[in-house]
Amino acid sequence: MPASAPVTATDRSAARPSRARAIGRVLPGLTVALAGALAAVATAALVPGLSPLLVGIVLGMAARNLGLLPERLAAGLAFAGRVPLRLGIVVLGLQLSLKDLAALGWGIPALAAAVVVVGILATVLLGRLLRVPPRQALLVACGFSICGAAAVAGVESVVDADEEETVTAVALVVLFGTLMIAVVPALAGLLGLDARVSAVWAGASVHEVAQVVAAAGLLGGGALGIAVTLKLARVLMLAPVAAFLSWRQRRRGLVDGRRPPLVPLFVLGFIAFVALRSLAPLPTAVLGTASAVQTFLLTTAMLGLGAGVRIRSLAARGGPTLALAACSTLVVGAVGLVGALIVA
Repeated sequence: MPASAPVTATDRSAARPSRARAIGRVLPGLTVALAGALAAVATAALVPGLSPLLVGIVLGMAARNLGLLPERLAAGLAFAGRVPLRLGIVVLGLQLSLKDLAALGWGIPALAAAVVVVGILATVLLGRLLRVPPRQALLVACGFSICGAAAVAGVESVVDADEEETVTAVALVVLFGTLMIAVVPALAGLLGLDARVSAVWAGASVHEVAQVVAAAGLLGGGALGIAVTLKLARVLMLAPVAAFLSWRQRRRGLVDGRRPPLVPLFVLGFIAFVALRSLAPLPTAVLGTASAVQTFLLTTAMLGLGAGVRIRSLAARGGPTLALAACSTLVVGAVGLVGALIVA
């Protein structure tokens, strides 16, 4: 066999300008996304219960559809919609302690698993009945059943979803999850549920972690700790779901000319951070900083994703996808309520 040619100093020097050009293409759009995320976080801080993720995606969509984003920003905004999202999922792992989860008893992880499994299967089946494209239905199913935008990001690369499918799922998570902030506490009051049952229901039913925090805040009492712990138990289901979907995709063939990893690297990072939080006593200041960093990263990603949305193409997906999101919310909410009445 002929020997491979050695890498020369000329080859290395030729590679540097190409890397510099790549960074130069990404930097302007990424800078805009980071600045927009700062504005979104600051805006949300002024309005109680307002999610910075919602502000971020609205800012991105508005800028795109008002023609405020020149083409030279496209590469950086696309980068912002991918990399910060995955980094945010990794940091999210620091919010979940398996010790805290175990302290609530076997019923809480069992309920979390039931919500995820029933929610995904029912949403995919409803997607077929409503004739929603399969990948779109799967993204909605995972986003609504597991942990919102983070779950959408966790599976979109595995199933080879396109940008519009991803953004549509994220937008629907933000919309319906925000509605659930007010609906769950209001229905809990009408049904006469006690504080613990209401907290378990919120943690089992509301889509995003930040939305669970807002809903539990309206419930009052000791609801916050219970609701967030149950929600994070649902977040933990992201790893096995992503692994299963990746295994299924590997059996079907290649994605972009290659086999997807059995578990995406950022999901492994998420698992490692869960292990770190569970095994090591981390200072409150570290956990608070990690939460702020995670929120900022996910908000940056939402702005980048929103900047890829064209309202006309989003509207073209129309009624069936919106109906699927509503049905998925009802399924997850119903399973969560029944489970809360059993285990709380």
